[in-house]
Amino acid sequence: MAAPFFIAMAFVLKKVERPRELKWYQAGSMLYGDWGTSKAYVLGIAFALAGHASMFFLIAMSVLTTVIGFCYMIICKAYPDGGGVYSALRTRSKTLAVVGALLLIADYVVTASLSSLDAFHYLGFAHPEWWAVGSLVVIGLLNVFGPTKSGNVATLIAVLAVSLLLVLCAAVFPHLKNVQVSIPEGPFFSHWTTFVGIVLALSGVEAIANATGIMVEPVGRTARRAIFPVLIEVTVISLILGAAMNAIPGLKGHTEDMIRVIGDYYVGPWFGNVIALVLGFLLLSACNTAIMDLVSIMFLMSKDKELPPVFSGLNRFGMPWFSLIAAVCVPCVVLVLEHDVTHLAALYAIGVVGAITLNLASCCTNWHVDIKKYERAVLGFAAAAMVLIELTIIYQKHNAVIFVSSILAIGLSVRAAGRWVEKVRVVVPEVLGINVLTVEEARDLMPLYKGSTLVAIKTPSASLVEEASLHARGKKESVVYTLFVEEKPPGWAYPSEVEPSSHAVKMLNEAMQGFEKSGITSVPLWALGEDAGSIIVKTSRDLGLDTVMIGATRRGRLERLLRGEVLKTISEKLPKEKHLVICN
Repeated sequence: MAAPFFIAMAFVLKKVERPRELKWYQAGSMLYGDWGTSKAYVLGIAFALAGHASMFFLIAMSVLTTVIGFCYMIICKAYPDGGGVYSALRTRSKTLAVVGALLLIADYVVTASLSSLDAFHYLGFAHPEWWAVGSLVVIGLLNVFGPTKSGNVATLIAVLAVSLLLVLCAAVFPHLKNVQVSIPEGPFFSHWTTFVGIVLALSGVEAIANATGIMVEPVGRTARRAIFPVLIEVTVISLILGAAMNAIPGLKGHTEDMIRVIGDYYVGPWFGNVIALVLGFLLLSACNTAIMDLVSIMFLMSKDKELPPVFSGLNRFGMPWFSLIAAVCVPCVVLVLEHDVTHLAALYAIGVVGAITLNLASCCTNWHVDIKKYERAVLGFAAAAMVLIELTIIYQKHNAVIFVSSILAIGLSVRAAGRWVEKVRVVVPEVLGINVLTVEEARDLMPLYKGSTLVAIKTPSASLVEEASLHARGKKESVVYTLFVEEKPPGWAYPSEVEPSSHAVKMLNEAMQGFEKSGITSVPLWALGEDAGSIIVKTSRDLGLDTVMIGATRRGRLERLLRGEVLKTISEKLPKEKHLVICN
C-alpha cells in the first residue's frame, strides 16, 4: 500500500468534538454545588449586618437572585456553545474576555477559601483557618491523579443536604409566627450597603453558563430545567430559614454557622450536629469544585494562548500540574492573610459581581444573538443593577479592590509576558513526520484505509504493536487505527480548536514506526476528553471497527480507586458484537 497521504507536518490545530452528554439533572447538581452552598454563610452574614431587619434584605436578595437566574436562562439559550463570561465575550473582545475570566478566577479563589473555612466552622474545629489550609492541600494532592470519581460523592452529599434542609424547614414552619422583624433604620445608602454585603448569594450562577457547550440539546431547555429547581431551593429555603433565624430569642453571633444554630434550637443539638456535618462536607465539596473550576479556566485560557503553555501542561495522569498548584496555593495565601468570613465575603463579591455584570451587559448589547426584546430589557436592567453593586463594593471595600486589582494585574502581566516570549523565542521545529487525525477526519479516509481494528495506546508498548500486527495479518488486513486519548481536566473547559500535545504525536509516531516494520499501515487518531474509556468505545462505534485492542493497565491501587479503570469502562460499554483484546 502507498504511504498514507495524511503524513505531513506534526502540529496543526484540530477541532475538538465536545460531548453533549450533560443532562439537566447533572447540570442542576453541578449548579447546586456552587450556588446552593451560599445559604450556609449568607444567613449568618445577613444577621450580623442587619439583625432583625435582615428579613427585608433577604427578601430583596431573593428577588435579585430570581432575576439573575432568569437572565442566565436567557444567556444559556443565547450561547449554546459556551455562555460563561470568557466564552461569551471572546467573540467580541479577547482582552475583555480575559478580564472577565480573571474576575471569575478571583471568585473561584475566594470560593475555595471561604467554603473550606466555613466548613470547619460548621464542623466545630478550633483554628478553622489552618484546617481549611490543610484541606486545600489534601484536595490538591488527591487531584494530582487527575479526574476523580468525586462527582458521585458530591451528588450524594447534595441530596442529603437538601433532604435535611427540607426537614429543618418543616420543623421551623410552625414557629414562624414568632418571627421578630425590625424596620431598617438610617439613610438609604446604609440600607443599600447592607444589601450589597449579602450579594455573594449570587455566587455560583456563572457555573451553569460555562457548561452549555457540553449540555444535551436543545441547550435552552436543558439549562432552564437545571436552573429552575436550584433557584427555587436557594430562594425559598433561604427565606424560610432566614425567618426562623429571626424567631430565635436573644440570638447573637454565629455568623459562620447559623444553620447549625437553627437546627439546634428547633429540632435539637443532635440534629444540629448532623446538619453541621453534612453542610461541612457540602462546603468541602464546593471547595473541590472551585479548585477544579480554577484549573479548568486556566487550562482553557492556556489552550487559547491567553496564558503561557505551562498552564495546560499535563502530568501523566492528565491533570494540568502547574494550574493545579496555582489553584491550591492562591486560596491558601488568601486564608493566611484573611480568615474572617465577613471580610472574605467582600473579596468574594467583587469578583463574581464583576463577572456577572460583564456577561449580562455583553449579552444585552450583542445584536447577533437571537433573544426577544423583553429578554434584552431584563438583561439590561439586571446589568445596570449589578454595575451599581460593583461600584458600591469598589467604593466601600478597599481590600476587595486591592485583591481583585492584584489578580487582574498579575493575570494580564502573565498574559503579556507569555505573548512576548512566544514572539521572540527561537522556534526549533520538531519533525515527527505525522499529522494526526480526528475521528471525523478519519471517517472520510476509511474507504482508502480499510481495517477493522482499533489500537488504543497511552505509553510505548512493543508487545501491543506486535500483537495488533499479528491480529491484523490474521484477518488479512494491512491497516490498523491507532488512537491516543489526550485527557483534559474535569469541568467545562473544552477549547473549540487545540493542538495535539508533543507527547501524543510522539506516541502515535512511535506506534506508526513499529507497525511499519511489520508491514502494517497505522492510521493515527487523536481525541481530547475526560473519559478515555468512553472515547475509545465511541471511536470504535463511529468508525465501525469490530475489535478494540488495549494494553493491560499499570495503574496503582490508589489511582484506580480515585479515577476508575479505563479497561473496566471499555468492557462495560463496548457492544457485545465487538471484540476486546487485552495485551500484556
